[in-house]
Amino acid sequence: MSERLRNKTALVTGSTSNIGQAIAEAFAAEGAHVIISGRNRERGAQVVEGIRASGGRADFLAADLDGSAENSQDLADRAREALGGRIDILVNNAGIYPAPATTATDEKTFDEVYGVNVKAPFFLTAAVAPTMTESGGGVIINLGSWIARLGVPLGALYSSTKGAMETLTRAWAAEFGPMGVRVNAVSPGVVLPPAPEGGEPHPGEIMMKGTPAGAVGTPDAIAYAVVWLASDEAAFVHGTVVDVDGGRTGVAVIAA
Repeated sequence: MSERLRNKTALVTGSTSNIGQAIAEAFAAEGAHVIISGRNRERGAQVVEGIRASGGRADFLAADLDGSAENSQDLADRAREALGGRIDILVNNAGIYPAPATTATDEKTFDEVYGVNVKAPFFLTAAVAPTMTESGGGVIINLGSWIARLGVPLGALYSSTKGAMETLTRAWAAEFGPMGVRVNAVSPGVVLPPAPEGGEPHPGEIMMKGTPAGAVGTPDAIAYAVVWLASDEAAFVHGTVVDVDGGRTGVAVIAA
């Protein structure tokens, strides 16, 4: 790759698997020193090992981002120390997706999902953004979701959290942009790891029929967009949500 993030430091939450892992690996391939964070130490160690084996720089920090301000501040402090005193890029990727019906959602589940998906990135951003401004600037990238704008059955709780993150993206761009911190978001569509040959079609594949892409995306597709937003190539991009969804939300779906 072109080392667009050479000498940059990055914290990617929820990066022990799937989209977060792909983002961390792409950042490292572009020259950044990346903090992998998540709850699973074994998976985190594997991601770090893979990045280092490819010549990249990465470290793992265990973190339970449950929504408490204390846990978010603790991760920010430990990441900053591990990265030599500064965090140039923050990716708020960690999230959970229970999908009960609205009438079947209890208060504990509601609070847990909002804690992980909204409160944790809110307080992590609050902990990281001021030190970014002190260091001369930085980049914050949030992960939204296509179902924040296109309703699906059983998606009320999760999609509302992603709608909140997209709104926070614009608000934070207004709040922190004048201080040198760019804030944007990526809204993934139906994203799945590559499927084995001959397997049964995943429900997500059916949802993408009739779209311009005609197929699901992979975690790498999201990672490429995040790398661009983190790089100087996107220096004039503020408060934007980039749809990486195969055209699912922006184009009429043609029934097969």
